[in-house]
Amino acid sequence: MRKSLALVSLSLGIVFINTLWSAVAQVPRPSSVITQAQIQPPVPLKPLNLGNNCTPRHACLGWDEQLWNQIGNSGGGDRQALLTAIDHSLSYLSRNSVIEAYKKYPVRGITHDRVRRSLIRFRQLVVNSKSPAELQAAVRREFTFYQSVGNDGKGTVKFTAYFEPIYTASRVKTEEYKYPLYRRPPDFDQWAKPHPKRVDLEGQDGLLGERSQLRGLEMLWFRDRFDAYMVHIQGSAQIELTDGTKTSVGFAGGTDYPWTSIGGQLSKDGKLAANQLNMPGIMNFFQSYPQEMTNYLPRWERFVFFQENAGRPATGSINVPVTAERSIATDKSLMPPGALALVHTSLPYATSNGQLEYRTVSRFVLDQDTGSAIRGPGRVDYFMGSGKVAGDRAGVTGGNGLLYYLLLKK
Repeated sequence: MRKSLALVSLSLGIVFINTLWSAVAQVPRPSSVITQAQIQPPVPLKPLNLGNNCTPRHACLGWDEQLWNQIGNSGGGDRQALLTAIDHSLSYLSRNSVIEAYKKYPVRGITHDRVRRSLIRFRQLVVNSKSPAELQAAVRREFTFYQSVGNDGKGTVKFTAYFEPIYTASRVKTEEYKYPLYRRPPDFDQWAKPHPKRVDLEGQDGLLGERSQLRGLEMLWFRDRFDAYMVHIQGSAQIELTDGTKTSVGFAGGTDYPWTSIGGQLSKDGKLAANQLNMPGIMNFFQSYPQEMTNYLPRWERFVFFQENAGRPATGSINVPVTAERSIATDKSLMPPGALALVHTSLPYATSNGQLEYRTVSRFVLDQDTGSAIRGPGRVDYFMGSGKVAGDRAGVTGGNGLLYYLLLKK
């Protein structure tokens, strides 16, 4: 995404692409291209024969009650959000370049035509079904479930989450707003490698300013250094400007360095205990010891550039908007971009008293994003949405689960 980076939790050392809080999220979210050279054995997806009988139904794959009754909220569910995400994927699949790319997808039976027809039929089922049970039964009857082999060959998938933050920023530098976000340099494609590191471009304290080779490319200024850093991690953000107007920024490029988990660095140095390895724990640490940002933030050497998007929503690596709770990021060299998937894992939901409660869920999602830390068949980054609650949820998401892709049997 925007985010470029997408990972659930910076703290867990994974990433939070358009992300993402997520440590994956939204860092460089490169465009999705399937190439044979990128595909390594074993095959990432294997078809399963689930059968039609499963009891109790609510404990079986495909029971997505959130479509009818939003967890943690009263009223009707998020069916329209899922339909919107499906439509975005269908738009993506209509591109000639995508049709050609799918010809190289290595998993037998997973073709562009089958992915597209599966989305069209699933959309019909979502519109016409009256309950989770009705949709579940139809999907299990008509679709084949292709399970990811996971990171252990047995289906174990590591889940994180990302989100799109909302921050306050200024269009001009002031004594209060002094940490910049930069545009992509016009000659960036000609930069020699190895690229300059983060510390070379913004300084140890983030205030290299007039002495930086990026001088003149500043687009926004932040009051808190960690806010600007989180935009780099997530790859996109909604911005409330100090003059009362609003805008948004999205990923425009980044230097060629791998993801480094700041949470992992803090843990290695004994600064955080195991139960603090989440986004709230990391934020609390830097709020208590702001001077430590000078030491730890430059350890992620990659530097991200941005473009202003005039309030447009976060966009995934396949260049369609990502949808809260209905879009995921995976390794696009392995997984079918734009396809219908189902995740089975534990996710945090806000309760009526403002606490977070974990629930084991099956969620129908669309694979529409990737992230620099999302590698291999055993990684999924789940898009939580925008704002504080989404960030709170993404920041404590982390655990194992299962990932399936759904394709029509015929």
